[in-house]
Amino acid sequence: MSFIKLLDKLSNEEVLNAKTSRKDSFKKMKNFGKGAALASIPFGLAATSNKTKAATMNMASAAFQASPTDVLNFALTLEYLERNFYQMGLDTDGLIPEEDRDVFGLIAEHESDHVDFLVAALGDDAIAEPEFDFTGKGLNLDTFSNYATFMALAQGFEDTGVRAYKGQAGALIDNNDLLTYALQIHSIEARHASQVRRMRGEKGWITQNNNTLPDAFNAIYAGEENLTIGGFDLSSVDFSAVGGNDAVTKAFDEPLTMDEVNAIATNFIVTNDN
Repeated sequence: MSFIKLLDKLSNEEVLNAKTSRKDSFKKMKNFGKGAALASIPFGLAATSNKTKAATMNMASAAFQASPTDVLNFALTLEYLERNFYQMGLDTDGLIPEEDRDVFGLIAEHESDHVDFLVAALGDDAIAEPEFDFTGKGLNLDTFSNYATFMALAQGFEDTGVRAYKGQAGALIDNNDLLTYALQIHSIEARHASQVRRMRGEKGWITQNNNTLPDAFNAIYAGEENLTIGGFDLSSVDFSAVGGNDAVTKAFDEPLTMDEVNAIATNFIVTNDN
């Protein structure tokens, strides 16, 4: 089975059809966006208009324990970004080589499904879609005129998404269904990341905090050199036969906090101040 068919099959089964029908999943997810979840949002944030929520949601969340609604909107912002990025790439004549269009077309469909899923779950509480600038604002990236730049950003966005979903698992620990849905999306983002990395000639996993992207995006890989997992210092174990500390960092992905992800995404989100 080709990568495209396999990835599409896995995505449809895991994200949309696992345990219940898609309609039932939406209904269950909506229940998390109402009642107690909304009660935990501070008055100032709840009163913010949808237009400004998109730019301020994640920064404000850092000041308090994230509720399920906060986490879903955090994820939605990332999915909006990825959906727009891939669709704009596909719509740019001559950017993506013909042999790669099927892969990016499928990834774009997945991101669109993720957006639809989260918007349906959040209902009226879904943040408005931000405006994006994929030149990186002051970075002046040639994203849609240089395929190498487009590919580098695709890798950066996917690697960030994997670590971002992982970073919010703790906030969902008391909601088994919600945690399950988030992890179903997380696993697909990880497959995207691995595929794009290999298309760029890299390994499918991250080694240390190695970064082949512009220096402005070092934060995407910051902390991946960590050798202490679950309180156990793996540097004290002799892994020389399998690659030493490099092998340890390949075996574990590190989470990113909302603040850390926001610092990365800010380069591409146009706020009302711009």
